[in-house]
Amino acid sequence: MTETSLSKADWRAVTLALGVSLALTASLFAQGNPGEQHGAELSKVVRLNRAPVNKEVLKVALPKPVVSKLPNGLTVLVIEQHKLPTVEFSLWIKTGALADPRSLPGLASFTADMLREGTKTRSSSQLSNEVDGLGASLNASAQFGASYSTVTASGMAPDAGKLLDLMSDAVVNPTFPQDELDKFKQRQLAALEEQRSNPSFLGREKFQQVLYQDFPAAIVSATSESVKAVTADDLRRFHDDYYVPGNAILGVIGDVQADDVTALIRKHFGDWQNHPLNQPALPPLPSPSTAKIYFIDRPDSVQTDITAGDFAVPLNSPDYIPLYVTNRVFGGGPSARLFLNLREAHGYTYGAYSSIRPQDIYPGALVATTQVHNAVTDGSMTQLMYEFKRIRDEKVNADELSEAERSIVASFALSLEEPAQLLNRAMQVEYFGLPADYWDRYPAEVAAVTPDEVQQIAQKYVDLDHLQIVCVGDGKQAGNDQKQSIRDVLAKYGTLEVYDTNGKRLN
Repeated sequence: MTETSLSKADWRAVTLALGVSLALTASLFAQGNPGEQHGAELSKVVRLNRAPVNKEVLKVALPKPVVSKLPNGLTVLVIEQHKLPTVEFSLWIKTGALADPRSLPGLASFTADMLREGTKTRSSSQLSNEVDGLGASLNASAQFGASYSTVTASGMAPDAGKLLDLMSDAVVNPTFPQDELDKFKQRQLAALEEQRSNPSFLGREKFQQVLYQDFPAAIVSATSESVKAVTADDLRRFHDDYYVPGNAILGVIGDVQADDVTALIRKHFGDWQNHPLNQPALPPLPSPSTAKIYFIDRPDSVQTDITAGDFAVPLNSPDYIPLYVTNRVFGGGPSARLFLNLREAHGYTYGAYSSIRPQDIYPGALVATTQVHNAVTDGSMTQLMYEFKRIRDEKVNADELSEAERSIVASFALSLEEPAQLLNRAMQVEYFGLPADYWDRYPAEVAAVTPDEVQQIAQKYVDLDHLQIVCVGDGKQAGNDQKQSIRDVLAKYGTLEVYDTNGKRLN
């Protein structure tokens, strides 16, 4: 069965009941000792409806790309999809922010961002005008924590040749003009200043630092020093070293014929010169640190931002799918435990979630996040720790697990309607070395995860002895109804280190 052999009605039926109706007989803002309310309040949450996933929906075969390699070493993946007269290109350079020099964090990101700012044949404005004239898009990025950089382009299928001309010019022939670099630096410095005023960023920054330590994933942002120091020559060196066809995968999906679009790619990328490269070796991951709480004292914060988690797995791990299912039960959506507890049962927050991030070649992290009113910091920490312990210590109810699995499968089915998602999955198979039928088997493997497996996985990856917790808030504000300060409240939950918003330790 192919993805297109199921009718649109079949696929849409999978997602019609994704919304979970919640009926609460208790007040959202329950009072009293939160430690005494775990079972009483959550037992009054009534779950209605399930995503209607049947066995046929689990039998899916995604369209397989036609894979080829150009003489210069560029790997090409083409997926023909003739539903719409559009085309999308995605180029992955197998070097990203993890390769940034320690003295120049952000170099991969700067290089990607500057690709559109001028080439040997076009100025920045000319490139932008031509892209806009096609009603198309052309973007590049190198996300912090990622092992690869991306360049994407999309537009109408009849313009595929023009799109490839613009995309290849930006990828192969950037000049990194000084005047555009100067303007880019000004924008970056302003963005960095604004970023440091965001409590969620401060929490993520500290969490990555304490979890990954000397591993490059600890870096989540450029610095003002690196922005000021970077030169056009630095960008050229990074580009010349790593933007080579043997270090890249180019994927295509759309209303194209594989032979025709491959010929166009050969025309526009065939002269891209290859050379051997020395991919920077990643250092080993640090050993897990003893559980600790880090508090960033941010005066005048009206809420406490909480981030908590520990190491998870890379995307190609056999534990990834059962851990993903476990995460969905724990905090992976508005019908998951964190949301139902902290928001619906207690009214502490607008939302509480967990995720596995990032999905890459190295172990990401299972991370829970929420933002709560200052006065309920104590209760929120109690409930958060309760849910971490519960997912480890108690076997998940079969109905609750079934609901989580149905939700994942339904979301997956819906994603198959999006060309960019289909292409991204094909790129993941190629880049991460996943089995060719990985995504074909994915729905059935999700549905096959048992309560015993969830508990085993939780006990393996929810390690309370090494849980790292970062909180951002105003240390002078009261964190509970006993009027204890947030600092004093957090100290009750473990060893506490206090920092200011610039990373200086205060205790």
